[in-house]
Amino acid sequence: MATIEGNGTAAEGKGGMSAPMDAVLALESFLPYRLNRLADAVSREFQKIYKDRYGLTRPEWRALATLGQNGVMTATAICEHSSMHKTKVSRAVAELERRKWLTRTADGNDRRVELLSLTRAGEKTYRELVPLAKAFEDALLAKLGERERTALARGLSALEGTIAR
Repeated sequence: MATIEGNGTAAEGKGGMSAPMDAVLALESFLPYRLNRLADAVSREFQKIYKDRYGLTRPEWRALATLGQNGVMTATAICEHSSMHKTKVSRAVAELERRKWLTRTADGNDRRVELLSLTRAGEKTYRELVPLAKAFEDALLAKLGERERTALARGLSALEGTIAR
């Protein structure tokens, strides 16, 4: 019975029972839902670039970009930096290694820890993707006016600053 906008009346729930409108969550206007959908849509658009050119999945791209930006890291550090689950990182690392874009080296202080780094071929791929990523971001931001870009940057920074990782 409820509409997306809502009309202030009761919404019909399970079994035909009515609930007050404040008990209904309109996902379409719920900020976490909107942010997630937008992030996914933007990510899917950008994925077309690296998938078409290099056959990379999102986790592979994120692992490659994280190592390209930060240098030598552990898989755990990639998980923390990229907010990816360890299983996705593990699969991405295995695929990047299979392609010879990544190497694993045992940590000299703790043989249980593997240090990951890009090979020359991996670095070359990363360097080729950086200008494509920047151009994608520029094109996306060009759809907004200067005030909107500034407000977006400030709003994202404010939210990131209030939510601990």
